[in-house]
Amino acid sequence: MSVAYFRFYAELNDFLAPARRMLTFAHSFRGRVSIKDMIEALGVPHTEVDLILVNGVSVDFSYLVRSADRVSVYPVFESLDITPVLRVRPHPLRETRFVLDIHLGKLARYLRLLGFDSLYRNDFEDEELVNLSSRQGRILLTRDRGLLKRSLVTHGYCLRETNSQRQLTEVLRRFDLFGSVHPFQRCLRCNGVLERAEKATIQAQLLSATRQYFEDFRWCSGCGKIYWQGSHYQRMQEFIEKLVQHRRGLTSSPSVTRARREG
Repeated sequence: MSVAYFRFYAELNDFLAPARRMLTFAHSFRGRVSIKDMIEALGVPHTEVDLILVNGVSVDFSYLVRSADRVSVYPVFESLDITPVLRVRPHPLRETRFVLDIHLGKLARYLRLLGFDSLYRNDFEDEELVNLSSRQGRILLTRDRGLLKRSLVTHGYCLRETNSQRQLTEVLRRFDLFGSVHPFQRCLRCNGVLERAEKATIQAQLLSATRQYFEDFRWCSGCGKIYWQGSHYQRMQEFIEKLVQHRRGLTSSPSVTRARREG
């Protein structure tokens, strides 16, 4: 029986048994085991890991753990450039696109509201989610850590929050997307791209009050749904403004970054 010594940092401790959080602990193993398999056996999906140091040296997921190794495992670095150091995750995707697990319908609507390409159906099977993430280069969002342990999933995130609005803030912060928000570009219902629609071409589909009081319309190229700047638009604007204020609060608090790096 061999023994290695592990220390997980910051939010990776969310996945550990309480007795193993925020400290170095011994882990016994037999035979030749990769660092990736060992980390996931301890409960941490590989998609959550950004850097692994073994005896102070950066390694990738294929490293075979040896007896007496001292392993430090770090989450994604949001404000520190570690590009000179080997990273275990693939390079960031050229486009930020998501596919969401079946219980995240409200989060999908919020992401679409902010302009992010977000696939969602309430009947997706696990295999479909994994394959869509892999084939289309989409970040898999889920609360099921088992899904993120699938070898095909290279980009994913395990949501900690259960409230959909807090989940949205969590995703924006995790992937540093506050500056990439472009609202009212996608259909909330189907994720299709919105295009400007001439009133004359769609007026037969409008209620009389809508025809009378509104002139600016958008039309979904996917499902045909029509959007205009009614009372719902103002509510959405207020919601987005609250997100912006939340971001300002995060960036102005020196304790936030420090707290996420401690442990």
